Amino acid sequence: MIELSILLESAIASIYNKGQPVSINEPNQPQSMQNKFTIADASQTTILTQNAYKAERKLKLRWILAISCLPLFGIYAAFGIAPQSLTGNVATATVIEEIALPESVELASAAADTHFWYKDHVRRDDTLSNLLSRLNINNQDAINFIRNDSVASAMANALKPGHDIEAQSDSDGNLISLEYQLESDQFITVKQSATGYIATKVTHQLENRPILKSAVIKSSLFSATDDANIPDYIAIQVAEMFESEIDFNSDLRKGDHFNVIYEGSYDQGELLKTGDVLSAEFVNNGKIYRAIGFRDSMSQMHYYTPEGKSLHKSFLRSPLEFTRVSSGFSLGRFHPILQRMKAHKGVDMAAPTGTRIRASGDATVAFVGKKGGYGNVIILKHNNGVSTVYGHLSRFTAGLHAGEKVAQGDIIGFVGMTGLATGPHLHYEFLINGEHHDPMTVSLPKADPIASRDKINFDIISHQLTAQLTLLANSNIAALD
Repeated sequence: MIELSILLESAIASIYNKGQPVSINEPNQPQSMQNKFTIADASQTTILTQNAYKAERKLKLRWILAISCLPLFGIYAAFGIAPQSLTGNVATATVIEEIALPESVELASAAADTHFWYKDHVRRDDTLSNLLSRLNINNQDAINFIRNDSVASAMANALKPGHDIEAQSDSDGNLISLEYQLESDQFITVKQSATGYIATKVTHQLENRPILKSAVIKSSLFSATDDANIPDYIAIQVAEMFESEIDFNSDLRKGDHFNVIYEGSYDQGELLKTGDVLSAEFVNNGKIYRAIGFRDSMSQMHYYTPEGKSLHKSFLRSPLEFTRVSSGFSLGRFHPILQRMKAHKGVDMAAPTGTRIRASGDATVAFVGKKGGYGNVIILKHNNGVSTVYGHLSRFTAGLHAGEKVAQGDIIGFVGMTGLATGPHLHYEFLINGEHHDPMTVSLPKADPIASRDKINFDIISHQLTAQLTLLANSNIAALD
C-alpha cells in the first residue's frame, strides 16, 4: 500500500509540474528501499505524463473548434429566421415633375456677353478695310478710330504680307480689342475703354530658341531648303558660310546634305522671326565641312571650324549668288561668236540681266569702262599681285571710278551681255602676277583664326554646337522647332 501511494503521488505531482519527473525521497525510508523503486518510478512516471499531456491538448483543440463554429451557427440561424420576400410583387409608380427653364432674357444676356477671337495675317494686296472685314469688325466708330488715331493709323501704311493680326469682338461685330504685328517684336494694340478706344505701341519680350533642321540636295540648294521648310535667309547664310570651300553654282551633287542650327525668336510659342546661323554641317561629294558661329565684342557673327580656324577667306569663290556656271574654266574651247578655238581663261556664270556682282576681295578699282570683247568691264587690283576681271556687264554701280577702294562683297556692277556675248552672263577671271588661274580651284588664303582671348569661350560653344550637329547627323532628323 505504501508503494502504491507513493506511485500515485508521484504521478499527480508530474501532471501538475507539466510532465517533469518528481524525485521522492522519504527520509525515514532505508536507502535500499529508495533504490528499489528508482527504475520503475521513472518508467511509469513518463507514461502517465505523456497521457496527461495528450488529454490536455485534445481538450484545448475541442474548445478552439467549438468557438470557431459559433459564427457559422449564427449565419444559419439568420437565414432560418429571415422571411421569404418576393421582389416581383413590389409596386412601382411613374413620377412626373415640371422643371422651370431660364427666362429668355437671361439667355439673351448670355449671348450678348459672348466674345469671339479672330486671327489672320496680311495677304498680298490687302487693304485695311478688307482686313478689318475678315476680322468681323463692323462698328463704324472702331473703324473711324483706327483710320484717324495717330498711333492706330500707322497700320494702314504698314500692312506687310505675312504679318499677323488678331481681334476680339462681340456677337454684333463690335470691336473689343485688336493687335497688329508692326515689326517682328513690335505691335499696335487697340482696346475698348469706358470713354472709347485707346491705341498703344507695345514691344513683346521674345523667347530665343535654337532651331535644328536637316535637308537633302535633290536639284538645288533652294529646292532642298524649301522641302525642309528652311527660310531663304538661312539658305543664303549657309551658302555664304561655305562659299570659300564650295561653289554652290557648280559643286553641288544630288544626295549632298546638310544640317543647320539657327536662331528662332518666339512670341507665346509662335515663331516670329529667324536670326543668324549658329552652326552648320555640309556634306558635299562625301567631304564634310563644319562651321561654328561666334560673336565678337561688337556682336558681329564670324564663322570658324570647330577647332577655331577661320572660314573667311581673302577672296570669294564666286562673285555671284547662286548662279549656275555655263562654261567652266578651259585653256581651249570653241568660241560661240568667233567660231574658232580660243583660250578661255575664266568662267562664264549665267545669270539674269541685272543680277548683282560682288567684289571678290578687298581691292582698288584699276579700270571701269568698255574694252573690246569684254564689253563693259571692271578690273580690280588686290594685294599680293592678284587681279580679278568682271566682263559683259550691263552697267556699273553708280559713281564707281578708277582708284576707288572697295571691300569684299561690295556691289560693283550688274550682269549683262555687252561685248561678245550670246546671252546674259558674267565673265570672271582670276590672275596672279598676270597669269590666269581657275577661280573655282585656285587656293585662297584664309583669315586669322579665333583670337586667343576668345578661345576658351569659343571652345565651350563649339563643343555644345558640335554635339547637336552630331545628333542631327546620327538621328537623321528632318525637322525639330
